[in-house]
Amino acid sequence: MAMLEVNNINVYYGAIHAIKDISFCVEQGEIVTLIGANGAGKTTTLQTISGLLRSQTGSIVFEGQNISSTAAHKLVSHGLAQVPEGRRIFLQMTVEENLEMGAFTQPNAGIPQDLEMVFEQFPRLKERRRQVAGTLSGGEQQMLAMGRALMSHPKLLMLDEPSMGLAPILVEQIFEIIRNLNQNGSTILLVEQNAQMALSIAHRGYVLETGKVVTTGSGAELIQSPEIKRAYLGG
Repeated sequence: MAMLEVNNINVYYGAIHAIKDISFCVEQGEIVTLIGANGAGKTTTLQTISGLLRSQTGSIVFEGQNISSTAAHKLVSHGLAQVPEGRRIFLQMTVEENLEMGAFTQPNAGIPQDLEMVFEQFPRLKERRRQVAGTLSGGEQQMLAMGRALMSHPKLLMLDEPSMGLAPILVEQIFEIIRNLNQNGSTILLVEQNAQMALSIAHRGYVLETGKVVTTGSGAELIQSPEIKRAYLGG
């Protein structure tokens, strides 16, 4: 049984049919990526899994349990955490306070240990732990958003456009961190416009076009595919 199974979901924004019969799965220990152009339905799919949007049909099954109608705030305690597009950190709070906010489902006694775990993954955040989050660079804010999600001990970490707006050198750094998190046991669902980077670290990928899955394969297969190269990799 896959950790996450998305079965035939359909999502509408008013009269607009945004997601059309999308199905895919994520196995434990994998990095799975959803790639596609702007407006293909990647973020909508993620928001439906995290309970922010509702599908009219089908089901979303996490660890054998149907979570299709579970409230978004309850999914964190099930072990789902999303790092939203645009980071959405608390700009007026310090780095450490932001991280503590991520631990709201965890017992207080474990928070110091969890902070150390995050600081080990992101040494830059440790240096800036007392700094106000709004003064961090874009790359540091992305690290903070990821660290905050890790504070909830997620079984599945969902990342929405982690490279958006970052300089190329920082993009490489963020993807290296994602790869390390996966090697340390995190299962990751990655939505990303930078198809080249996403496919280079993903075990499997699904290509979305206008709300539908049009192609699927291993990261290595998709990165070599002439159609994918033409459409998404500038080849």
